[in-house]
Amino acid sequence: MKRALLVGLFLFFGLVGHAHEIRPAYLQIVQIEQNTYQAYWKIPSMGEAAPKLRLVFTGNPKVTPLQAPQSLNNSIIFRYQLEFPDDLRGQNLYIEGLSNTLIDALVRVEYLNEETVVFMLQPDNDQIIIPGESSSWEVIKTYTILGVEHILFGIDHLLFVLALIIITVGFKKIVKTITAFTLAHSITLSMAVLGYANLPGPPVETVIALSIVFLALEIIKNINGEATLTSRKPWLVAFTFGLLHGFGFAGALMDIGLPQSDIPLALAFFNIGVELGQIAFVLVVLGLIYLLKKFKGWSPAMQKVPAYLIGGVAAYWVIDRVLGFWA
Repeated sequence: MKRALLVGLFLFFGLVGHAHEIRPAYLQIVQIEQNTYQAYWKIPSMGEAAPKLRLVFTGNPKVTPLQAPQSLNNSIIFRYQLEFPDDLRGQNLYIEGLSNTLIDALVRVEYLNEETVVFMLQPDNDQIIIPGESSSWEVIKTYTILGVEHILFGIDHLLFVLALIIITVGFKKIVKTITAFTLAHSITLSMAVLGYANLPGPPVETVIALSIVFLALEIIKNINGEATLTSRKPWLVAFTFGLLHGFGFAGALMDIGLPQSDIPLALAFFNIGVELGQIAFVLVVLGLIYLLKKFKGWSPAMQKVPAYLIGGVAAYWVIDRVLGFWA
């Protein structure tokens, strides 16, 4: 049983070590003349490898590339000029190849009259008739889903929460700790997106990885009987590092973009989506911890295994992200 558990943990965290956050594809279409638009099409990639996704409009526009495809920040970026014979409103947009992926596609259309349309296409819903304006419900649905997906595929954020739960004893204390983390990252996420504060992405991502290494060390010390700052005041550690994690969330959200006419609404429901995903993760972890405590062979030595794996993965991220400064 012990061997099976260890093998399972190593396999899981081995996959995590190679995992990348799954970001959505992003299509921005900006009207520049009556039937002429400029399109910015960003497809997530791993190095030079990217899924084959093609935009198909029923209006059969004339497509003129504005630049050669560019590789930037794990994405392939295309820029086009689209000339339609008729109005874009009411046309069908289909993303060919999306159904063969696990990727969502956020679409934003900006018209000359300053109306903005925001909607999301998904593998099981890969086409839509382009509306003339967005409803508040569409903004709420789109950014809630984006928030949930961001936290559930943001492996570094999840490992930080996992480490916090492992080191925090007592349900009430866990609730207080997770609440402090939520409050902190909500503050910096909002400040960064609204333009009141900002930090460069690469250093933030590196320090986020360091925060996970720190918690892994705290877990080991705690198992060895040492009183640590995190075991005494986990809410303080959660709040402090949560401020940095908020900047990480903000970087992803600003990459995606916000509808200019509904920034507060989109920001609020992205945050709500993050919290819903986080709550789901916490409940699953608490359930697993409860089951492990029922397992008689779960000795202090075994309890160190998750900490070593969490710390090892995070240390790899630190090195990889530091080396990325000079890439």
